[in-house]
Amino acid sequence: MEYFIIFIVLSFIFLVSFIKVVPEGYNGLVLRFGKYTRTLQPGLNVLAPFIETMQKVDIREQVMDIPTQEAITLDNVSCMVDGIVRFQVVNPSISIFKVQNYINQISAKSQTALRDIIGSITLDDLLSKRTEIAEHIKEIVDSAAIAWGVDISAIEIQNIEIPADMKRAMAQQAEAERDRKARIIKAEGEKEAAVKLAEASMILSKAPGALSLRTLQTLKEISADPSEKIIIAMPSDFFDKAGTIIKNV
Repeated sequence: MEYFIIFIVLSFIFLVSFIKVVPEGYNGLVLRFGKYTRTLQPGLNVLAPFIETMQKVDIREQVMDIPTQEAITLDNVSCMVDGIVRFQVVNPSISIFKVQNYINQISAKSQTALRDIIGSITLDDLLSKRTEIAEHIKEIVDSAAIAWGVDISAIEIQNIEIPADMKRAMAQQAEAERDRKARIIKAEGEKEAAVKLAEASMILSKAPGALSLRTLQTLKEISADPSEKIIIAMPSDFFDKAGTIIKNV
């Protein structure tokens, strides 16, 4: 009886050893005498004893860094650029059996494409069109990754480092541009104010006494503040006319 129980236990252990559980987010590649036969989905799976083995493959989306690359832009500016690649294995059998280390292949292709694209654009485009450049790099890498059973979901450019003297030059250029815009805005404001003043003077000149009323109104507004000093400019012949009036009186 004891031997029978031992036999049952050993048989159970033997059978369980050929029951494979594929966790969610993975696929199982079944090899029969070293040859790929089928792909197992997540869940409980049974292999043929002694003749089949299984290799798990991660099919979740993965993130890989693009190491910092030194590149020279089209306008001969040296810069250091890095980024990330988001990818997912969509055909596990091709990724494992048709290419040697697909992750290294993706990394090498991403680095090459990054340097090539940067070399074909100017520094201004690199700094202002980061999203478009990343999308272009993605298209290049994705076209190659299809043959590796991998889908490139996104490539992002993270850091762009340029020489210190170039940073200073760009800062000076930006300051000059801000100053230019400020001068243009100020000039436009002065031009608009001059037009309005000209229109106002024409209106006042056509209405008798309007200028005097406007002067009195201005004096009233100024006199509201006791700390203000009022200076009234008299015509140059004012005192001559005043003297003549007094003599006649």
